[in-house]
Amino acid sequence: QVQLVESGGGLVQAGGSLSLSCTTSGSIFHIVAMGWYRQVSGQQRELVASINSGGGTTYADAVKDRFFISRDNAKNTVYLQMSTLKPEDTAVYYCNVIGYQSSSTFSRTDYWGRGTQVTVSS
Repeated sequence: QVQLVESGGGLVQAGGSLSLSCTTSGSIFHIVAMGWYRQVSGQQRELVASINSGGGTTYADAVKDRFFISRDNAKNTVYLQMSTLKPEDTAVYYCNVIGYQSSSTFSRTDYWGRGTQVTVSS
């Protein structure tokens, strides 16, 4: 069973930094992309950043130049370095992995972590 576990969340003052990590365990035949989403209570989950198998990255406009996503393929881990944090960054951050379950599976599968809380105080 594939499991994604996030860590690194916490409370930080505005302008501070936090680093999140997400480790993927279990069997995934091929990982297409890894990323981070966030969700505020009562709102839709939104993409924060993603990184594909080729190393290409995508960032939400709200976090560009402040957040940095990276991955360690050998450890099946994705990281999110967050700096110059703002109160509006407060949310539950979820790790997301898109991959193929097996060589016989032609549809991609989304895997999700349970989330880690990031709270930025003013």
